Amino acid sequence: MLHKAVQVRLYPTTEQQTLLAQAFGCSRWWWNYALNKSIEAYKETGKGLGRSALNALLPDLKKAEDTCWLADCYSQVLQATTLNLTTAYKNFFEKRAGFPKFKSKHGKQSIQYPQNVKIVGSDVKLPGNIGVVKAKIHRPIEGRIKTVTVSKTPSGKYLASILTEVEGENPSTAEGKIYGVDLGVKHFAVVTDGEKVSKYDNPKHLGKHEKNLKRKQQKLARKQKGSNSRYKYRKVVAKVYERVSNSRQDFLHKLSYRLVSDSQAVIVENLHVKGMVRNHKLAKAISDVGWGTFTNFLAYKLERKGAKLVEIDRWFPSSKLCSNCFYQVNEMPLDVRDWVCPQCGTHHDRDGNAAINIRTEGIRMLKADGSAVSAVGGEVRPKMGRKSHLRHSPMSTEASSAYAAG
Repeated sequence: MLHKAVQVRLYPTTEQQTLLAQAFGCSRWWWNYALNKSIEAYKETGKGLGRSALNALLPDLKKAEDTCWLADCYSQVLQATTLNLTTAYKNFFEKRAGFPKFKSKHGKQSIQYPQNVKIVGSDVKLPGNIGVVKAKIHRPIEGRIKTVTVSKTPSGKYLASILTEVEGENPSTAEGKIYGVDLGVKHFAVVTDGEKVSKYDNPKHLGKHEKNLKRKQQKLARKQKGSNSRYKYRKVVAKVYERVSNSRQDFLHKLSYRLVSDSQAVIVENLHVKGMVRNHKLAKAISDVGWGTFTNFLAYKLERKGAKLVEIDRWFPSSKLCSNCFYQVNEMPLDVRDWVCPQCGTHHDRDGNAAINIRTEGIRMLKADGSAVSAVGGEVRPKMGRKSHLRHSPMSTEASSAYAAG
């Protein structure tokens, strides 16, 4: 079975917006209450509360005078919130994520329906008292609907992420080129297929909107806290951030699709972004490029095709290594953009040379893993390299969003 997700835009009526706001509030309150209970239980017993123990608290809360409004919320929304919380705890203890955080009414709001959502014509029918919500479904919804997550963005848009289960299996192998990718700030990606090197400039999404954003943020800061005017203007600022995010996602989707469409494997470095943003001179630029998102896009697109994503160790000396004779220099400061190998005399563009080395190391690791690959356009070092791993995402997701104007 394959899983796919499609995000669509919703246009709820005023009454439906009120009902969704109540559902968002109930889900958020229950998350915070359950998280607090789990923290208290862990302090007392050394163990958190499981899914069944947390759900067992709901019937009494729905009957209590102070929290009887929980009974108005569709029950499976609250149970889905419990599942998400226990999953977040599990991810934390298995060191896949940070500790679960309390949710704010000022952040992104969302609820999840684990079943009983239907597509009615071009609209979405939600269970409970919400009913049929007008939607813009930009592509066919294939397969059986598993879960639907309804969210409201800070700019005030309503979205539904529809996860479906499609029969079939991923193709076992894919044919095509093997790309080595060196990610950077000046050039977002320097890519080689073993025959030629291509450079993709950094679009600097945030930089294009920085003046506009600064002006609007200053205007927002002058408005009185708690006022209706400030509340409305927060959406104006949020729309600017949304435009930045949408342009970044569009660029990353197009580039990842271009690489995946004719490849059998893509090789990248496993970058430690959290550590890199500690450099205050580069923090904004690194946060803006979206390396992590790009790698995730590559992972699910490659998995869906039956191809592989290889991440080589971040300490592999891709920039310091001569791709011709494999001589390694001791130092390679960031301001050195090209260099000549002292052993063989080959002139190297820093990023192009790094991409070639990343590709060569990835092919070596693929062969060591027993994968059948055709290393077109380059020789493979027999005995060099460091730790690497092959990575796939847990599901194939189609992260494109349908944003209508207005």
